Amino acid sequence: MQNYLIASTYIDFDDPDVSALAATFAEGASSQRDVVQRCFEFVRDEIKHSVDFMRNPVTCKASEVLRHGTGYCYAKSHLLAALLRANGIAAGLCYQRLSVSGQGAPFCLHGLNAVYLEEFGWYRIDARGNKPGVRAQFSPPVEALAFPILDAQERDLPEIWSEPLPIVIATLKKYSRVEDVLCDLPDVQILQ
Repeated sequence: MQNYLIASTYIDFDDPDVSALAATFAEGASSQRDVVQRCFEFVRDEIKHSVDFMRNPVTCKASEVLRHGTGYCYAKSHLLAALLRANGIAAGLCYQRLSVSGQGAPFCLHGLNAVYLEEFGWYRIDARGNKPGVRAQFSPPVEALAFPILDAQERDLPEIWSEPLPIVIATLKKYSRVEDVLCDLPDVQILQ
């Protein structure tokens, strides 16, 4: 569990701005669940999804996401993990493989989080950001993710990672413009 509680290069809650913000979510909270919900709703609602708002720059580290107020789903999940870990709450990264258009190829990864809740164990949350057709919520123990698995080639990847996948980092670090990432979204091959 220790790996899901530490600061790292991309989940950098040791950044003063990230740690200060995380502390505000714990103030007056009556439970761990309250802290998680506050962190989740902040990232979901206040950090703008890069594509929805066509907002540059491309961010990767939690501190960059907070500073610029924008990020792809992957980067938003880095910030959410950082805010939770700064409050001593175990948090990891999860991925789905989804159809880019909603039907068939091409496919890409979608980043989200898992948080360890004392009452329920690991619980997935998706702070991607709501919009028409997307309504992610924090409603444990029921998952309310942004995207259901619909296509035969789509998958909920079962792993809970303590660090972002290298292919995700490589994509976010390769480009500075949102449009360029959109043309080269990370993907993984799946076994049939």
